[in-house]
Amino acid sequence: MNRVQIRSSERALSVGTWLIVGGAMLYSVLTVTPLMAAHTPAEWQWTAPILPLVVDAAVVIVVRLDSVLARLSGHGGAWPVALRWMTGTMTLALNIGVSALAGDLVGVAVHSVAPLLLIVTAEAGLAYRRALTTAILAVEARKRAEQDVRERAAAEREENRLRAAREQRDHEARLAREEADRQDRIRREESERAEAADRAEREAAERREHEREQAEAERERLERQAAQQRELEAQEQAERERRERVREQERMERERAALLAAGPPPAKLPEEQARATVAAAFAAGVPVRVAAELSGWSVGWASARYQEHRDGNAATAPALGR
Repeated sequence: MNRVQIRSSERALSVGTWLIVGGAMLYSVLTVTPLMAAHTPAEWQWTAPILPLVVDAAVVIVVRLDSVLARLSGHGGAWPVALRWMTGTMTLALNIGVSALAGDLVGVAVHSVAPLLLIVTAEAGLAYRRALTTAILAVEARKRAEQDVRERAAAEREENRLRAAREQRDHEARLAREEADRQDRIRREESERAEAADRAEREAAERREHEREQAEAERERLERQAAQQRELEAQEQAERERRERVREQERMERERAALLAAGPPPAKLPEEQARATVAAAFAAGVPVRVAAELSGWSVGWASARYQEHRDGNAATAPALGR
């Protein structure tokens, strides 16, 4: 449980405690005032509510100060305990007084509920507040411990960073000395390397020239092979396309022959079949009248389909020309 939840529990305890205290005070005033009025001279009966209000004020002081001391982890000693129990006892005695004098045990039990609840609530609320204060202090102590751990970790990281920086500077100085020694060795060996480099350069140039000639010959050979392969593939593709066109033409011829050989139908063909029949008749150059007879539809309908095919051919011709 975190600090927010503990504070929420403490607020719930405070609200509940003050609701009980307020209800008990109101009930006490309403119960004790008739008792005080019955035992007060007639001219002073208007003072009857003063005593329950004084006792209830003492109850408010006890509850309020106990909550403050519990929040501060303090203890008021014996006098606050005596005041708390004295006010509780007085409230109990005043509330059950009328019923006790009348010998009404049920009334005594009923009127003792609010005072007893107030007494127990005051004691339990004090214990709860002390426990909540202890829990809050424990949470704060844990947070302080975590903060100390974080601060120590940050200090250790900073120390490690400074140590690493020192080691880095020492390493760089050592590398600089080693680099200076290496440069000295390089300068001493420079003349020997120059001669070796000249020889290696000449040999490399001769080797590159030889490799270039071989690569050029290989490239030309591969290009010839690729050209031959492309030409062969183009021939095979053209042959496949020619065969496909022949098969498509043969299929269309068979379909047209089948449609035309069917003769006039006994009834009007469905529109989809009629369109196919008219298309076959148009491709075969059959007159419109014959196409209408083969489809079972009117001459006007067949003529309109012929015109659609003519318009389609006219639109396709420029595309094919491009």
